[in-house]
Amino acid sequence: MALMPPTDSMFLVAERREQPMHVGGLQLFVPPADAGPDSLGELYQRALDIQEVAPLFRRRALRSFATAGQWTWAEDPAIDLEHHFRHSALPRPGRIRELLALTSRLHGTLLDRHRPLWEVHLIEGLEDGRFAVYTKMHHAMMDGVSALRLLQHSLSVDPDERDAPLPWDAHHPRWTRHSERPSAAGGGLLGLPGAALHTAADVAGIGPAMLKVAARGLREQALALPGQAPRTMFNRSITGSRRFAADAWPLDSIKAVARAADATVNDVVLAMCSGALRAYLTEQSALPHEPLIAMTPVSLRQDDQDDGGNAVATILCSLGTHLDDPVDRLMAVRTSMRQGKAALQGLTQIQATALSAIVMTPLGLNSLFALHKLAPPPFNLVISNIPGPSTPLYWNGARLDGLYPLSIPTDGQALNITVTSYNGEVQFGLTGCRRTVPSLQRLLVHLDDELAGLVKQLT
Repeated sequence: MALMPPTDSMFLVAERREQPMHVGGLQLFVPPADAGPDSLGELYQRALDIQEVAPLFRRRALRSFATAGQWTWAEDPAIDLEHHFRHSALPRPGRIRELLALTSRLHGTLLDRHRPLWEVHLIEGLEDGRFAVYTKMHHAMMDGVSALRLLQHSLSVDPDERDAPLPWDAHHPRWTRHSERPSAAGGGLLGLPGAALHTAADVAGIGPAMLKVAARGLREQALALPGQAPRTMFNRSITGSRRFAADAWPLDSIKAVARAADATVNDVVLAMCSGALRAYLTEQSALPHEPLIAMTPVSLRQDDQDDGGNAVATILCSLGTHLDDPVDRLMAVRTSMRQGKAALQGLTQIQATALSAIVMTPLGLNSLFALHKLAPPPFNLVISNIPGPSTPLYWNGARLDGLYPLSIPTDGQALNITVTSYNGEVQFGLTGCRRTVPSLQRLLVHLDDELAGLVKQLT
């Protein structure tokens, strides 16, 4: 057994029925022209016939007296693929509405902790002939960047390839290439002293790093710090029921705005969210006078590091939702993000992760002890942007047509916006508490309006 790193086990500690802690993805595929009526059933059966499952997908979370109450990873000796890989069909008429409703229900259910913490659902019945795959994996097992990279390794640039490996197949090239790589899980109990010595120098630098960030925040008003976020309708208690909405916009339009404003693509994505949130909250008569603060994760993962676990830092970004003009909001976002990135410069990965954990601590305490009812929110919502593949990809000849991420609302954080890019589009996934965030799909309309306004003014 291997001890689970604290950056992974914290997602198990925080989980409860109202707060599932898994991330997900919804992929849409266009079947190849030669696909028969039973092609999906045959693909499903072939997947169940896999004899050897990769170690990452056999790992089960466990803690006991023998582990001193610490979470560990233990291997499941008898994994049941029929439990983890499921075949479903949509009710008629099979619109995107029905697909999103099913995805919302699936995303709101907890993963079984007595089994490895992942599920994949193959979904047919869309009226336009496409099919979908919904995947969910516990955040303790893998972060969003790792999950997206693993998906890419399971797809092909060749539309004629018909023997694509599945992520959990032990003979997948991703696993055979790195069979000698140490597991992303933590070491055993005897490895703790060595690990502590190895990181001592980094840990010693956390205090000065905190002082550096705080001093910069006092000097530069654009640097968002914990405690500055106003209380909003998003920062309330949630239920376990989810609603998911998704859409995509042309990457070229967003890049054109970014060039005109000397900003990044991510700055424009955040500005789109800023305008959409402002319009949505105005409709709900709930727009605060102070700007909303978004927590934006930043990946610390190396290019070839995608074998599980979590490696992220965080930046707090002022969204400028108090400003009327779309360009003014974009400038406010650009300035805030530049200051946040500058604050992380010169930090090691451990120091950046530790500082981010400190930023996240109030959220964890709010979540565990319902302190969000009394304390101000550390930030208003999470907005993540995960770069995706830039060229068309295929799965057994089926063309990947959409790639929409789902993430984690928490108590006191009822809305999450996660974005990825694919084949010339920027694809938004909005995950919210069904009760706390009514008419979630309205945000898609406002995202469209905000991008149109920025394009009109800047290009």
